[in-house]
Amino acid sequence: MFLPKYPDSPTPPPAHTHAPTDPAPVRRPVPQISVSAGAVASVLVGGVVLTALLAAVAVTAISVAVAAVVLRSMLRDQRRR
Repeated sequence: MFLPKYPDSPTPPPAHTHAPTDPAPVRRPVPQISVSAGAVASVLVGGVVLTALLAAVAVTAISVAVAAVVLRSMLRDQRRR
């Protein structure tokens, strides 16, 4: 049932002849990009500043949320009295 079916008269594989290959394409030299230490330092300082600003925004958002929860609970306690 699951046996492979072979051809009745198998033909030999064709003989491959090697064709001459084209010469390798000439590579043009890539222009070198020089990165100065000042550029690397400015990118690092910029990343540190942006990370600090993001952390400050996150801390501010958390403190505002906590203050809102505290005020809400205080106002709810006043309404019950």
